[in-house]
Amino acid sequence: MSSTRMAHFHTLSVADVHQETPECIVVGFDVPPELRKEFAFQHGQYVTLKLTVDGEELRRSYSICSSPLDQEQFRIAVKKVPHGRASTQLVDKLKPGMRIEVMSPMGNFTTALDSSRARHFVAFAAGSGITPILSILKTVLRTEPKSRFTLFYGNTDVDRIIFRRRLEEIKVLHGDRLAVHHILTKGIDEDRLFNGRITTEKAIQLLKRFVSDPLDKEFFICGPEQMMVNVSEALENQGVDKKRIHIELFGTPVSTEAKKEATHATSTAFSGVADVKIILDGREHELKAKANGDAVLDVALDAGLDVPFACKGAVCCTCKARVLEGQVEMEMNYALTDEEVADGYVLTCQTHPRSPRVVIDYDQH
Repeated sequence: MSSTRMAHFHTLSVADVHQETPECIVVGFDVPPELRKEFAFQHGQYVTLKLTVDGEELRRSYSICSSPLDQEQFRIAVKKVPHGRASTQLVDKLKPGMRIEVMSPMGNFTTALDSSRARHFVAFAAGSGITPILSILKTVLRTEPKSRFTLFYGNTDVDRIIFRRRLEEIKVLHGDRLAVHHILTKGIDEDRLFNGRITTEKAIQLLKRFVSDPLDKEFFICGPEQMMVNVSEALENQGVDKKRIHIELFGTPVSTEAKKEATHATSTAFSGVADVKIILDGREHELKAKANGDAVLDVALDAGLDVPFACKGAVCCTCKARVLEGQVEMEMNYALTDEEVADGYVLTCQTHPRSPRVVIDYDQH
C-alpha cells in the first residue's frame, strides 16, 4: 500500500507507561489535535522513534499495538533486547510527561477490511512480534463481524507472554471468533505440539489441525527471521497463495533465505559516477553517487538532506522512495512487496545507481 504522505518527525508527550512484562513496556502518546491527521494509522503499521543515547542519535522502529478504531489511543510496545541501547533506555527510563521525537506511521503489514466479508485471519507471532498482530486482531474482529481470527503465539514461558491478559479479555468479548494457541519453548503441555519452537513441521501440523475450514484466508507472520522462514515454508507446503501472506520481520536479518529479489536494473555494466536527482518535500537536489559506492540514502544524508530512515537494514520501509528515471539496483529487500518493486519503489538504504542518470522521489512514498 503506497502513500503520498511524506514521513516527518514530530515531538510528542508520553501519556502513560505500562510495565507489560519484566522486559516489555507499553507506551501511550498524547497526539495534539493538529497532528491527529498526521498520526492516523492502519492496523499493523509502525512508528520510528528518534532518541539520543550517550550523545549519539539512534532511530528505532516500534509497531503500534492499539487499533485505529480507538482514536483516542496511540500506543506502542517496546521490549528490551540484549545490548539494545535504545530499547534499554526506553524501558528503564521513559516516564509520563517526557517528550520524544516520533515519525508519522508507516508500513505495509496490513490489509484492507470489508464488513460484508466472512474470512479466517491466521497469525503466527513470536515474542514482541505480537505487537502489530494485536492491532490487526482487534481491528479485524470489530470491522468484519462475520470473520474469525486464529493466533499461534510463540514465547519462552508464560511470564514472558506479552499482552497475555489483553488477549484473554478480547477472547471473552468475541468468543469462538478468536482462538489463541500458545507455543512455549519451556512449555510442559501434554500435547507436544504446543511445546518448543515453531518449526516448519510444527507450523504444518498447527495449520492442519486448526485452519482446515473453507473460508478465504489471510496470513500474517511477525517475529524473528527463522520463524518467518519456517512458517513461510509451511504455508508454501500447504499451497497458500503468496498474495495472502503478509510478513513483518523483527530484528536484523541473519541469513539470505528470506531475501527478496529486488532489482530495477536490466544490466549492471554501469560502474561510474551517476547524476542523482533527489526530490524531497517538493524540492529537487542534484547529487553524485558512485555505482559501487555508498547507497543513495547515505549519499543524501552526507549531503545534509533530511531523508527519512530507520533501520538501514532493508527490514522497515521508512526510506522507501520511487525511481522516476534511470536504473538502480537494491542489495536486499525484506520490506517491499513484489507489486511495489514492479511499480518502481525502492529501499534507498540498499539502492545503488546502475545508469548515468537517476531520479528518485521521496514524496511518492
